[in-house]
Amino acid sequence: MGYTDQRFDVNLSILFTELPLLERPAAAAAAGFTAVELWWPWIESPTPPQAELDALKKALDDAGTQLVGLNFYAGRLPGPDRGALSVPGQESERFRANIDVAADFAASVGCKALNALYGNRVEGVDPAVQDELALENLTVAARAADRVGAILLIEALNKPESPLCPLVSAPAAIDVVNKVNALTGLGNAKFLLDLYHLSMNGEDLNEVIDTYAAQTGHVQIADNPGRGAPGTGSLPLEDLLDRLAKAGYDGWVGLEYKPGDRPSADAFGWLPN
Repeated sequence: MGYTDQRFDVNLSILFTELPLLERPAAAAAAGFTAVELWWPWIESPTPPQAELDALKKALDDAGTQLVGLNFYAGRLPGPDRGALSVPGQESERFRANIDVAADFAASVGCKALNALYGNRVEGVDPAVQDELALENLTVAARAADRVGAILLIEALNKPESPLCPLVSAPAAIDVVNKVNALTGLGNAKFLLDLYHLSMNGEDLNEVIDTYAAQTGHVQIADNPGRGAPGTGSLPLEDLLDRLAKAGYDGWVGLEYKPGDRPSADAFGWLPN
């Protein structure tokens, strides 16, 4: 098994960013990919004009690339934000305004996975209040995802890079997954298992895989240290993906790594021919 047995997609919000958004699907296709994923592409707008949504759909269709993962609105990403759904006030309202927009766009392109980043703790706000708000918003998002035949992904980030985010371990993210499923009864909330983030937290990756593979809806990878391509760090990514496959995970593996100083098109030399 190993790399040759995986279904890899490329994250167009971290790779090919030297190109305008609408040119990235074709660049990914030229690099040999048939599937892509995205953070929410319109950082400043949770509700972009329909023409912009249509243009991205056309770019995906023209390139022959399938969108397999999309973030809900998550604030400034990349940047200081780590989501919006638990942040009281305007950011939470922007997340709610985005829910149906993101779900409907996902439906229009056949995307079956929507990722909802939790957000940072806010100084002066009771964490319990933020968590209550988060569950309210996540239940709405889960129902919207279910309406379009998609799953809702909950991701654990890493504490060194996201010190204000409370979801910085696999158990913390799984706890939210379980709470959302209990509230909705839909069972469509799943764990986004990002091997880079979990390794940065010092978690036992073999144990995480063995314990949570059945609840995993999507996987993302980058090497550690450096968040570069496989082989640039010390993570045994091929072995870890092999373990995931043996544990029953047969979904997409998103390439969410930095290309380094080279063009993104040159960042895939580690892939089998």
